[in-house]
Amino acid sequence: MTVPSPGPLVHPRLPRFAQFCWARLNSSPLATRLAKGAIWSLAGTAVSRGLTLFASILVARILGKEAFGELGIIQNTSGMFGVFAGFGLGLTSTKYVAEFRAKEPGRAGRIIALSAALAWAAGLLAAAVMWIAAPWLAERTLAAPQLTPALRISSLLALLGGVNGAQTGALSGFESFKTIAWVNLLAGLASFPLVLIGTRCGGLHGTIWGLVGSLAVNAALSNLALRRQCATAGVPLFHWATRRDWDVLWRFSLPAVLSSAMVVPAYWACSAIVVNQPGGYGEMGVFNAANQWFSALLFLPMVLSQAAMPVLSERLGNNDTASTRDVLRSCLKTNIIVVSPLILAAGIGSPYIMASYGTGFAGAWPTFVVVLSTAGVLAVLTPVGQLLAASGRLWLGASMNLGWGLAFLCFAYLLRSHGAFGLASSRLLAYLLHATWSIAFGMYVLNNWKGVSSVQKGGHR
Repeated sequence: MTVPSPGPLVHPRLPRFAQFCWARLNSSPLATRLAKGAIWSLAGTAVSRGLTLFASILVARILGKEAFGELGIIQNTSGMFGVFAGFGLGLTSTKYVAEFRAKEPGRAGRIIALSAALAWAAGLLAAAVMWIAAPWLAERTLAAPQLTPALRISSLLALLGGVNGAQTGALSGFESFKTIAWVNLLAGLASFPLVLIGTRCGGLHGTIWGLVGSLAVNAALSNLALRRQCATAGVPLFHWATRRDWDVLWRFSLPAVLSSAMVVPAYWACSAIVVNQPGGYGEMGVFNAANQWFSALLFLPMVLSQAAMPVLSERLGNNDTASTRDVLRSCLKTNIIVVSPLILAAGIGSPYIMASYGTGFAGAWPTFVVVLSTAGVLAVLTPVGQLLAASGRLWLGASMNLGWGLAFLCFAYLLRSHGAFGLASSRLLAYLLHATWSIAFGMYVLNNWKGVSSVQKGGHR
C-alpha cells in the first residue's frame, strides 16, 4: 500500500525537496509502512508528552525544588522495580507478534496471552517487594525515612507499568499505531487533570496517586484496544503455551529484562549518590526538571523506533539486509534532522525554560544544556538499539548496557560533589562511551547478517 498521491493541485506547489521526498515515499512500500507508523504514533504521543511537560512545570512550581526532587527519586525507584515487573515483555511482544501474526497467528496469540499473564505475575511480585522494602529503601539508601508512604504508593506504578508495557508492545507488533495514538491521546488528557488535582489537594502523595490513576486509565484502554485488534486480525488468544513459546522467554525476554536492568538501576544508584550529598534533594529537583525535557525531546526518536521495530524484525526475519539498512538509515536521518534544531532552540532558551519551574531552578541552565546534549547522542543510538533487538542479539545488548551502567556509576561517584550538573555530565560521558561500541556492532550486524528466519529456528537465532 502506498500513500495516496497529493494530486495535481497540491504536488506542484510543494518545494522541490518536498516533492522529491514525496516521490520517494510513494515509490517504496517499506517507507510507507514506516512513515504511517511514525506519523500515527507521533500524533498521539505529541499531545500526551506536551501535556506531561506542561504538567511537570506546574507540579514543580506547586511542590518546590526539594519535594520535586523527592518525586524524581520516587519515580526512579518505581522505575527500577518496574523493569523486573515488565520482564522485557513489551519488546518480546513487539518482535514476535510482528514476526508471527501472519505466518503463525496461533503462536502470536499464545505469546500475547503468555506475556499478559507473566506481566501481571511479575508486576504483583515486584510491587509486593517494593512495598515491603520501602522503609529500608527510604531510610538506608535515600536518607529520607519520611518517603516510606510515598514509595509504597508508587509500587502500583511498577505493577501497572509492566502490564501496560506488554500490551503496548503487542499493539506495536500489529503495527496498530493509529490505535496506540488514540490510547496515548486519551490517557494524556486524563493524566493532566488527575496529576494536577492530586498535587494541589495532596502534595507529593497526591501527585503519585494522580500518576497511578493516569497509568491505570492507560492500561485499561490498551487492554481494550489489544483485544479488539486480535479479533480483527484473526489472532486467537490461547491461554496455554508450548515449549517453544516458553523458550522465547529464555532466549529473548530474559536478556531484554537484563538489558534494562543494567540501565534503570544505574539511574537509581546514581540518583541515590546525589540525594545523599548535602542539599541533594534540591539538586535532584533540578535534574528531574531538566530530565522532563530530555524525555520530551526523545519522544520522536522513541516513536520512530517503535514504528521501526516490527519492520526491522520482519525484514531481518526474511534475511532482507538491504531493506534493513534503508530503514535504519531513514531513522537515523530523521532523528538528526528533527532533534537537532529542537536541541539548539531549547539550548538558547535554557535560562528561561529552567526559570519557568520556579526561582530555585533559574540558575541551573548549564545542567539543562548538558541534558539536551545527551538527548542528541541518544537520538542517534536509539535506532541502533532497535536493530540489535530485532536481530535477537539481546544478550550482547545486555553486556553493552552493563558497560554503560558501570561507566555512569563511576563518573557519578567522581562528580558527586557537583550535584545535578555532575549527574547530567556523568550520563553524557557514559553515553558517549556507549556510542562507540553500539554503532560499531550495528555496522557489523548489517554487514555480516547471515540470518535464518527465527520461524525456522523456533525463536531466537
